[in-house]
Amino acid sequence: MASKSADSARALTITRVFDAPRRLVFAAWTEPEHLLRWSAPHGFRVTHSSGELRVGGAWRACMVTPDGAELWLSGIYREIVRDEKLVFTHAWDEDDGRPGPQTLVTVILNDLGGKTEMIFRQVGFASDASRDGHEGGWSQGFERLAELLGELEQHGTTIRNDR
Repeated sequence: MASKSADSARALTITRVFDAPRRLVFAAWTEPEHLLRWSAPHGFRVTHSSGELRVGGAWRACMVTPDGAELWLSGIYREIVRDEKLVFTHAWDEDDGRPGPQTLVTVILNDLGGKTEMIFRQVGFASDASRDGHEGGWSQGFERLAELLGELEQHGTTIRNDR
């Protein structure tokens, strides 16, 4: 069993400030049509994104690599505070289709008066290599998220209030 200090050392924390209101950043994290556009590294595509946005609700996505391999992942929502916080599990499917090792993701959104500070934290990695790989992937995804938020703001996208 890993020690607490090893678990802390394997935590991934990324803080970003987006030039978009908090409600829009929350929508980008929770509405499948937005997730399809940003939630993968450069060169990857998300071809499936679905979920039931409620505590205990499941989510599932498929990321396609540049060479066409499908990588499925899924999790369960643990905590949802509209426009402020998301907590969910995150697991890549194994070759047999069952979820592999699970991590826990926490996304905190702080209102900065029209901008949003996002504090992203993922814990429970089995190895440093896994943590480091996720850091690269999430960082590239957050670059794509910043671009998407700019487009949505520019076009005055309305956000669904029924989620």
